[in-house]
Amino acid sequence: QVQLVESGGGLVQPGGSLRLSCAASGFGSMFRFYAMGWYRQAPGKQRELVAEIGGGGSTNYADSVKGRFTISRDNTKNTVYLQMNSLKPEDTAVYYCKADWGHYYWGQGTQVTVSS
Repeated sequence: QVQLVESGGGLVQPGGSLRLSCAASGFGSMFRFYAMGWYRQAPGKQRELVAEIGGGGSTNYADSVKGRFTISRDNTKNTVYLQMNSLKPEDTAVYYCKADWGHYYWGQGTQVTVSS
């Protein structure tokens, strides 16, 4: 059974950092072929792409997070990460992990709240 489990969310002050993890199970050795993405959805807003990383390691970021967030993956652990630095209140959202290789899967999300 394919599953994505996000972790690492929480409450952080503006300017702080968090590292999100997305552990993938049920993909076996095929995980490395999946494009992995982090998305977020703030209250009353549509879900939006934050960052994505291809199977070959190429990355893409939303303009709003460039220079502050870094996506990475460890195919030996079937895990993708999102390092978030210089967090702002507008980064507050539920963050979701997505795996995509023709067909796609979503995790349940982890809450990130940036507030003083």
